[in-house]
Amino acid sequence: MMTLAQMAVQVLTTADGRAKTALGRTHAATWLAARAAGTPLPIGQASPPDQPARPPRPELLPPRDMPRRRPGSPTGRIALLHAVAHIELNAVDLHWDIIARFTATPMPLGFYDDWVKAADDEAKHFNLICDCLEAQGSHYGALPAHATMWQAAEDTAQDLLGRLAVVPMVLEARGLDVTPGMITLFRAAGDTASLAALETIYAEEVSHVAYGSKWFNWLCGKADLDPKDAFHTLVRRYFHGTLKPPFNDEKRAEAGIPPDFYWPLTEAP
Repeated sequence: MMTLAQMAVQVLTTADGRAKTALGRTHAATWLAARAAGTPLPIGQASPPDQPARPPRPELLPPRDMPRRRPGSPTGRIALLHAVAHIELNAVDLHWDIIARFTATPMPLGFYDDWVKAADDEAKHFNLICDCLEAQGSHYGALPAHATMWQAAEDTAQDLLGRLAVVPMVLEARGLDVTPGMITLFRAAGDTASLAALETIYAEEVSHVAYGSKWFNWLCGKADLDPKDAFHTLVRRYFHGTLKPPFNDEKRAEAGIPPDFYWPLTEAP
């Protein structure tokens, strides 16, 4: 019987995006079925790679070298979908990585439930966007993508609290801010398939940010830390730059992140 940590590493070491997400969804179903039956699989321990396996394409570029896109044009919308697919594939790996990398920190089984569900959602999101790209004559890997997506994972590889602060509570929370604008753009273009995919992503990403907030606060409570102060300290330590408004205050609040967590981080300390 494979442990959950071994399953996570198997996903992380699978290169092809479609194969990675198919494997992740199979492992997620196995874990969740065992939990529902009251016979949870062992968490185990494993050694995740420093970087996940990746397909030969897309070409990864520094942000300054990324081609500029015009979102209102058909090619610009394809480029935007490609960027979303890249984000979703990285999110798959980020969620399986948090499962495998921090097994030395004792956590309730609910912690693993949440991140398995999040990884499963991200796999679904990646495939939805890939379907949209392919329906428009493109595919994931056809365009270059940012080379910095994994930086947050590397920076927080030894710090679970830092990982929770930076990945779900900063990077994924940013998705709550920008996705409504993308939804408006694709609605105006009459692209119903892409619109439906983005609306699904928007509805489900709130829970991923909420998982981060929940377990961040849980760990702060165990360590007798003030969550707001700890969040400010960790984001300033691990996140490169300041947070940029506008913020989706309503959805951030729904995910358990109040304004006094993020507004002070819009300015350099």
